[in-house]
Amino acid sequence: MAPTFSEGGKLGFLHSTFDAFETFAFVPNTTTKKGSHVRDCNDIKRVMIMVVLALVPAMLFGMYNVGLQHSAAFGLDWGFGQMFWYGLLKVAPLFIVSYLVGLAIEFTGAQLRGHELTEGYLVTGFLIPLIVPVDVPLWMLAIAVAFAVIFGKEVFGGTGMNIWNPALLTRAFLFFSYPSKMSGDTVWTGGLSKFLAKGHCFQGSDSLVDGFSGATPLANLGTATPDCGWFTDMFVGTIPGAVGETSVIAILLGAAILIWTGVASWKIMVSSIAGGLLIGYLGYWGGATELPGYYQLVMGGFMFGTVFMATDPVTSAQTECGKWIYGFLIGALAVVVRLWNPGYPEGMMLAILLLNTFAPLIDHCVITRSIAKKAKKAKVNA
Repeated sequence: MAPTFSEGGKLGFLHSTFDAFETFAFVPNTTTKKGSHVRDCNDIKRVMIMVVLALVPAMLFGMYNVGLQHSAAFGLDWGFGQMFWYGLLKVAPLFIVSYLVGLAIEFTGAQLRGHELTEGYLVTGFLIPLIVPVDVPLWMLAIAVAFAVIFGKEVFGGTGMNIWNPALLTRAFLFFSYPSKMSGDTVWTGGLSKFLAKGHCFQGSDSLVDGFSGATPLANLGTATPDCGWFTDMFVGTIPGAVGETSVIAILLGAAILIWTGVASWKIMVSSIAGGLLIGYLGYWGGATELPGYYQLVMGGFMFGTVFMATDPVTSAQTECGKWIYGFLIGALAVVVRLWNPGYPEGMMLAILLLNTFAPLIDHCVITRSIAKKAKKAKVNA
């Protein structure tokens, strides 16, 4: 088929599209012609697919949890299979819309410019359904995806050139354009009736339960108390929240895959956790919250953002020292927003996007300091 889609062939104008499918199915046989290079069968597609595989545990648990929350809200006596099937039917349309809209724009852009199709959207399209509420209207999601791909990625030149994480831009677009669907007490389909029945972990929180939907635990951070096995529920993930963000166990499985394969930086993950713990405990000791600092790690999208968003190799810091600084500031800023900004209970999205902006500056400062330090050392030695 290749000659037909090559230059001069009948369908040569579709070369970009054909190349995208060919390199997805087969390892490219392109080799370097000159210079010293490391030969490796892995290309960008293989790296991106590894990230997708790392996201699978969070996705599968998220599907089960959607059914669990629905079953709890309506008092249904569902088994595991019924819960998972319900969640699958609810989550699948999010993936379909995410990939159809995003890939359509990417294929169109590649065809119009005559460029090879980039592989970055393999991960972005998988991430987006995991960081939004399962009940977000599909037309809203489609608009947000289109905005993120066009203005957050394509205008900068495509994969590897974008300043901000496209998946987070999708969530930010939804949050600022349709806040009623991304925050407040009337989102996150499922309900808290069963969750709260375990012992009323939130003071005065019964008013949130309406039988159909309810606020996430993070929305009640100021009145939450550390009892009732609440930490265990959040660690396992059996709480309301975005599809892929609730289960810390599933996220840690993904983190292990990314670290083992060398795809993501463990330095960013560790430093982000350190920053979150530091500010979390400062807030706890200062009376901003009754929850010890380690609770911040299992609430909201902190761990998901730390493992899958902050470590994005395109938008994160590139220098080794810069990774420590970058990750620490993300974790610290996320908890600062949570504890001292009454209008927005979750700060991970804003923290990552802000540090995406300053990542080049962090690298610049690290490199400049390193050069100055070496110059000074050379002068002393001379």
